[in-house]
Amino acid sequence: MVRLKNLYNVLALISFILVGINSNAQDFHLSQHDAAPLNLNPALVGQFDGKYRIHGHYRTQWGSLSSKSYKTGAISFDMPFDKMAFGAQIINRRAGAGDYNALGILLNAGYSFTIDQAKTHKFSIGLQAGAIQKSVNFDQLYFEEQYTTVDGGSFDQSLPNGETFGNSSFWLPDVNVGVVYYYGKDPMRINPFIGVSAFHLTQPNETFYGEKSKLPIRYIAHGGAKVNLSEKIQLMPKLLFMRQENAQEINYGLMLHYHLKGAIVLFGPTYRSSDAFILEAGLKIGSYEAKIGYDFNTSELSDFSDGKGGFEISLTYIPRIFKPNPIKNCPRI
Repeated sequence: MVRLKNLYNVLALISFILVGINSNAQDFHLSQHDAAPLNLNPALVGQFDGKYRIHGHYRTQWGSLSSKSYKTGAISFDMPFDKMAFGAQIINRRAGAGDYNALGILLNAGYSFTIDQAKTHKFSIGLQAGAIQKSVNFDQLYFEEQYTTVDGGSFDQSLPNGETFGNSSFWLPDVNVGVVYYYGKDPMRINPFIGVSAFHLTQPNETFYGEKSKLPIRYIAHGGAKVNLSEKIQLMPKLLFMRQENAQEINYGLMLHYHLKGAIVLFGPTYRSSDAFILEAGLKIGSYEAKIGYDFNTSELSDFSDGKGGFEISLTYIPRIFKPNPIKNCPRI
């Protein structure tokens, strides 16, 4: 009988083969999607009040289902320069027993403008370009041809796997675009924002078998509003819609911002349709903002995951610029 550890590797292999090699692959996702702006929308580059922004992000998920959990790490830097803005992002994703890895290195540029004299109706457009490197360690995977009935049944990796792979690593060009609109009159009770973005516009061919397999375009629409209930309390309802080929994701969220002396406390739930219930909490102190979140799995996999989904943490640093008569920029989205 197959040992439990081997069963986990088989399941990881099946997921890897179906999602990552022969079929059209799909991107990883972040529950704190609005905390990583350059990963959400290239048009969000430079959209903050400050000298520059440094952001770090880490996520781990499905540790209860696989011998190796799915991990995502990202770091980004961006800064405004008059109406222009520039930035860069490195994001790395690793999954499964075969250490399937996707490394993205992207440069970002954006342009901001207003359409009224009061400068309240604000737009930003952005472009990202770079490359993605994908790799896998086939030596760490178990294949059907390597199963032996000796000693009750097990996998023997010294046996031939019967597979023919084109390569174990390759690079892909990547181009992404986006646009954002926001109403920037902060004294108003409601300040709405909305954005759309598209990733992998060139649809590069990705395959470990040397066959044709285009990376599908990923479309995102996101929006919400900053609602000023009082001087101390703000609510931020938000919505994310994402689609890539046949995969679709919808997130409904509500964040509470409570202003204390010298700090802002953040807390709120998000529901990812037919997948997970997410709780987020955070704290803003001076130039720093830290957020932590956890996904509670609600999909059909919850019978196997015991409701365990993913842990996520992010940290953002924005040195402030003193403005005697400030005009509020894009609300934190």
